Amino acid sequence: MIQKSIPSLFTIGNLMLGMFGIMMAFDGKLSMAAIMVIIAMLLDGLDGRVARALKCESEFGKELDSLSDVVSFGVAPAIIMYLTSLQDLNSALGWTITAIFPVFGALRLARFNVRPGIPGYFVGLPIPAAGGVLATLALFHKDVSAPFMIVATLLLSYLMVSTVKYPNFKKIGLPKKAVVGAPLVIVIAVAVAVVFPEQIAKLIFGLLALYALYGFRQSLGLLKARRQRRRRRRSEDKVYHSKNG
Repeated sequence: MIQKSIPSLFTIGNLMLGMFGIMMAFDGKLSMAAIMVIIAMLLDGLDGRVARALKCESEFGKELDSLSDVVSFGVAPAIIMYLTSLQDLNSALGWTITAIFPVFGALRLARFNVRPGIPGYFVGLPIPAAGGVLATLALFHKDVSAPFMIVATLLLSYLMVSTVKYPNFKKIGLPKKAVVGAPLVIVIAVAVAVVFPEQIAKLIFGLLALYALYGFRQSLGLLKARRQRRRRRRSEDKVYHSKNG
């Protein structure tokens, strides 16, 4: 019974960190708020691997994970972005942009739960990656204009609900013996992040941004391919009509 609860403890930790991030953002501790989102990503990556290692995956765990993700990687990053870059805008615009991100994140999670996935890939940008990018991007608010932040927020929202394929790393499993050492890894990660919050957050931003841009590039490639197919069809139709005119 205790063994079956271990993965859920990681998921609950993810949810609590998301809540801590929201509260820290309201207290003006923006770097630490972003760090809470990043550590929540670590817990989110571990809960599924721990469940598979212990052979105790369940529908309950799956649903709990999705609900936690909406808070930690949808609401928390959106609030961090709002408080740093969007609250000085027109209220209707700032509120709408802020709300769009967690709404699209929830749609992405719902689709993930009900549709069969593609082995080795995620369909659409995973919400933890999108939330991580948004939360850490907000730390650059002094150097980046509000219009850029709006575009970035909307782009990340779109990528979550897009059909772009992103590589997943679920094949990198976790041996059962390593489960015991997982809490130690988390403690070390937290300690390093607390000592160097801004530096770690900006480093993680770079890595996550590259992952997100990979899908954006793929999306542009798909659009280009679709346009080429349309042009071919039109040219073929013109040739057909000219011959049978």
